[in-house]
Amino acid sequence: MARIKPLTPQEVDQESQQIFEAFLRQRGNIPNMFRTLAHRPELLKTAYKHFSTILNTGTVDIRLKEMVGVRVSQMNQCEY
Repeated sequence: MARIKPLTPQEVDQESQQIFEAFLRQRGNIPNMFRTLAHRPELLKTAYKHFSTILNTGTVDIRLKEMVGVRVSQMNQCEY
C-alpha cells in the first residue's frame, strides 16, 4: 500500500495536468511515480523532462529501454 497517495488528473494544477496528458498520449497511462511526484509540481516537471530525455534520445530503441527498466525492477524485487 502506498504511503503517499498518487494524485489523479483532477487533483493537480494545470501544468501537472499537461504532463499527465502527455503521458496519456504517449503511454496510455500515468505512471504512479509521476502521479505521486505531482504533490510537488516542480519535482514532477523536472522528473518528466529527465525521463523524456532518457527515453527519447540516443540510439537505443525506446522499447528496449522500457524492457531494461522492467527487468532491473524485477531483479531488485521492486514493483515497476
